[in-house]
Amino acid sequence: MKAIRKILACIRKADQDFNLINEGDNIVVGISGGKDSISLFYLLNIYKKFSNMNFNIVPVHLDLGFPNSNTSELKDYFKSLGYDLVIEDVRNVYPILKANQKEEKHLPCSICSRMKKAAINSFANKINANKVAFAHHADDAIETLFMNEIYGSRIATFSPKMHLEKADITFIRPFIYVREDDICKFIKEEKLKIFASSCPADKHTTREDIKVDLNKLYKKYPEAEYNFLTMLGNFESLDLWTSKYEYKIEGTNILLVPIDDKLKTIEMIKIRHEVFIKEQNIAFEDELDGIDEFTTSYLIKYKDKYIGTISYRKIKEREFKFHRFAILKNYRNKGIGFKVLNYLEKTLAKKYTPLKLVISAQMDKLDFYLKNNYTPIGEPYIEANIKHIEVFKTIRY
Repeated sequence: MKAIRKILACIRKADQDFNLINEGDNIVVGISGGKDSISLFYLLNIYKKFSNMNFNIVPVHLDLGFPNSNTSELKDYFKSLGYDLVIEDVRNVYPILKANQKEEKHLPCSICSRMKKAAINSFANKINANKVAFAHHADDAIETLFMNEIYGSRIATFSPKMHLEKADITFIRPFIYVREDDICKFIKEEKLKIFASSCPADKHTTREDIKVDLNKLYKKYPEAEYNFLTMLGNFESLDLWTSKYEYKIEGTNILLVPIDDKLKTIEMIKIRHEVFIKEQNIAFEDELDGIDEFTTSYLIKYKDKYIGTISYRKIKEREFKFHRFAILKNYRNKGIGFKVLNYLEKTLAKKYTPLKLVISAQMDKLDFYLKNNYTPIGEPYIEANIKHIEVFKTIRY
């Protein structure tokens, strides 16, 4: 099978599995000039013709100011293909990267990645695009998984689709099922021109080391190449310690149980319905406002019974906000809330210091937070028809 047919089938499967592209989308495609981004733009144009959807794609290259940049040659090449490539001037990036470069190290990839995303989001907003397409492929996803495991102590890779609330942009990765070898074959079969990266760190990164090690592993265990990709979507067989955790608050019968499955989510909803909707008359749409998608949430368990909930989310590097702190009426005034809050404060402070904690406190619960050394900020306000005031606490160890 020719590579073009194989890759288009992968794009179609990714679109069907993750709902990447919709009628009327205006999609910015990031073009570096390498094989991945050139292939993505070329194939998305073909995908338009048989997907029965009318969507627009705009190729943009970010000129980051790297030495030996080939922007004019790249633009001319796109012109020869019949497309206008936008060159976005963000040459201020390179001096910033140089200023943050550590001795005997290459340019900082993490800073570069953040700045590139900010720049392409800015461009997308400028032309009223609703999506940005990146050419990250299946092998990139597997490499990212291993990098996060080795260096970040977490099991995670990038998402096929991610909506950024602040920028109001959706990132999509149509190549999520595409193997790098097939992209290389496609470039050769279609005789497409690719451009060497002008980044001084190219081929000298940790990702490159992981790529080399994985290829050695694939030669020894060929089935791993297929299984590693299948693993990323095999949620039905996911069996990690996360679903087994019940964090005991020392010296008590109180446990904090992470909400990580359907049954625990149902228990959470039942408690919040009892406390917020029935007891406090909060409207259903105010209670389930979508914030849970961005929070780490726990059930509070006391003597083998779920009696409360609490959530938090990261606002800034060392700042967190608590949400939906609720305890059933029969279990209040027993010191449970104090112990739960104190436990989470200490847990977060072990990872982040100094640490700032914020919560929108209901006015009739203000004394509880004052006794726990929280300080009011600003004036009271009405939220969900209840008077609130924001309180904060700073912890320094």
